[in-house]
Amino acid sequence: MKRSIIVFFVLFLCLKVNAQNIIKGHVTDESNVPLLGVEVYIPDVNKLITTDQNGYYELGNIPNGNMKIKYSFLGYNTKIKSVILNNTHLTLNIVLKPSVINTPEIVVTGNYINSQHDNIVKIDVMDDEDIETSGSPNIMESISKVPGVDMISKGQGIAKPVIRGLSMNNVLVLNNGFRIENYQFSEDHPIGIDDSDVGRIEVIKGPASLLYGSDAIGGVLNFVKDNPAPEGKVIGDYRLQLYSNSIGINNSLGLKGATNNFFWGINASQKSHADYKEGGGDIVPNSRFSEWTANSNFGYTSKIGTFRVYYDYFKQKLGITNPASLALVSSRGRKNEVFYQNLDHHLLSTKNVLYLGQWKIDANASYQDAIRKLNTAPGITAVEMNLNTVSYETKIHFPYSDKSEYLIGIQGLTQKNRNHNDRIAQFLSDADINNVGILGMAQLSLIENLKIQTGIRYDWYRTKAYEMGIEGSETYHAPIDKKYSNLNGSLGFSYNLYDKMLFRLNFAKGYRVPNISELTSNGLHDNRYEVGNSDLLAQDSYETDASVHYERENLVFDVSLFYNKINNYIFVSPTDETSSDGAKIYRYSQTDAKLYGGEAGFHYHPSAINWLHFKTTYSYVIGKEDSGSYLPFIPANKLRFEVRFTAQNMGVLNKPSFQISTLTAFDQNNPSAFETSTSGYTLVNLNLYSVLHILGRSFEMSLAANNIFDKKYIDHLSTLKDLGYGGEGRNISLTLKVPIIN
Repeated sequence: MKRSIIVFFVLFLCLKVNAQNIIKGHVTDESNVPLLGVEVYIPDVNKLITTDQNGYYELGNIPNGNMKIKYSFLGYNTKIKSVILNNTHLTLNIVLKPSVINTPEIVVTGNYINSQHDNIVKIDVMDDEDIETSGSPNIMESISKVPGVDMISKGQGIAKPVIRGLSMNNVLVLNNGFRIENYQFSEDHPIGIDDSDVGRIEVIKGPASLLYGSDAIGGVLNFVKDNPAPEGKVIGDYRLQLYSNSIGINNSLGLKGATNNFFWGINASQKSHADYKEGGGDIVPNSRFSEWTANSNFGYTSKIGTFRVYYDYFKQKLGITNPASLALVSSRGRKNEVFYQNLDHHLLSTKNVLYLGQWKIDANASYQDAIRKLNTAPGITAVEMNLNTVSYETKIHFPYSDKSEYLIGIQGLTQKNRNHNDRIAQFLSDADINNVGILGMAQLSLIENLKIQTGIRYDWYRTKAYEMGIEGSETYHAPIDKKYSNLNGSLGFSYNLYDKMLFRLNFAKGYRVPNISELTSNGLHDNRYEVGNSDLLAQDSYETDASVHYERENLVFDVSLFYNKINNYIFVSPTDETSSDGAKIYRYSQTDAKLYGGEAGFHYHPSAINWLHFKTTYSYVIGKEDSGSYLPFIPANKLRFEVRFTAQNMGVLNKPSFQISTLTAFDQNNPSAFETSTSGYTLVNLNLYSVLHILGRSFEMSLAANNIFDKKYIDHLSTLKDLGYGGEGRNISLTLKVPIIN
């Protein structure tokens, strides 16, 4: 098998390829005035160019194949063109219309590159402006503005995504398409992503096991890298963010460049935050955190495809607010000294797109090294674990037509978890994990405006954990060898009525195998003693998802409904037992469960008042065991409302905008057996954003004031709730993005 694959690729690379594709044209507004600086971007080959003073552009060195081309310009609607290239000299003259409400983006999450509205699976997008103007040092807080997305938080530095009531290993987090593997099984462990080189975040709500295998039954968050530099240019910027509440500072510096064939980028960032203040002004002890990141990439585009290599380094020190740290931390500070997580994560990845005539091959691979240490006092490391992960995937796209797209693929990973240096606490067993999955997908347009997407996937999974400790002792870890296999699939439809209304209907089966914590844990984890269960079965998820999207020039309306039936849902719950140290013992078990609910959104821009925007979203979810008991970590129903005022250019200010927004969380009166009810709250936020044109350069500026009335509140998903600490009080933040090379 391996020999056949090697022979195939050698023959492939030896083929003489004569593709001489050129795409050129002019971009103008509706009055035929040329537009200078329009970005023309082809995601598949990672090529970008900007139009000159005559609105002209030209892109060469493009392989044969099906390509999506994106035309974007500040203040105008984005336009997406789909072309099939075959030794083609193509002229595309584009007319852009002034924007009223943002138009769909190109999305890359999943197996097809499409616009949001052409995708049968609904994918929400947050761009870098939304992230930068959120006013929060925690990237998860900005993502939680997407209806149906929430977060489990333990202060500012630690947050876990929740999608439609599912969290932890039920939600898959991707860094540029690669699954992040860094001990994500616990609510106390962060997602391990920095936003300094992120161009946008794509969100799938609902099972995506067909695309990614285990761990995606709740949904997917994909942090997509920023676009490359325009051809022939080297550009760079420095970003400064200041936060009043935590006396915090974020710095990042990035450079990138591109020629006709080569492209590269480097980025470094640093964050430092003191203990934050909850509403009312009280300090939350030991909630301080710091981060350091370094990112780099380089790539080459030729007539046979595009080859990219990425390196991401991410280091965090995260203070933990718990009873033990409260007894030791007596004053506010920013240096981590006691009870903090010390995390290192390296990700080396390569993404490659190859073209053989009208055939397209994706060949991607990654290596990750994640080290997790728990430091309880200066010089004392209680936990030290190391997780190594190798992942790979190859997907073959069959020749494209405007009526059908087909692909087959293989994905897999191997993992090795090891405890290092014989630390005091060895919570998880040493273990080896292997997974291989094969899949096939088809996307069809059988009749006008109706699209169908279907697929099937088979996975094989093995977890082998090794014996640790002395048999018969409280901390003994018995060896286990568990094998799982699963067949999954999906069927989805989209129908576009009069180009105004889009209907989507999806049926999907997903699965998740138990992680090594659920199978092998035995020891103190934060404030509780957790005991795994080696008899756990794989979770099976069956979800029906229906949505309607209605769009006019000045109005957008969305509504989505879902019902997710989960067999063998895995959860941890308290028992009447205690450990030898007196800690309450929690054990993992399973039950059948269901989650259902929906989201709705409304965006209106009055035609007669071109400077005013109204936007509101609502999310609702219920999670229950089949016995009738409620599931844990189910967010309260939430309503967001936003009014935005925009103006024409005012001196150096380019189309400044001012925004007033509110977040209302309703009472959560449906707690699980080991939770308590939580009262609702309303927060009010302000934001001012503009691009400043000074001395021929463009500076981005954002000033945000979150929780302006300094309200004390506790979110139902906060793990600080039992300690009586609330969410962040009033916080005023300033963001400046300064070009250093342009």
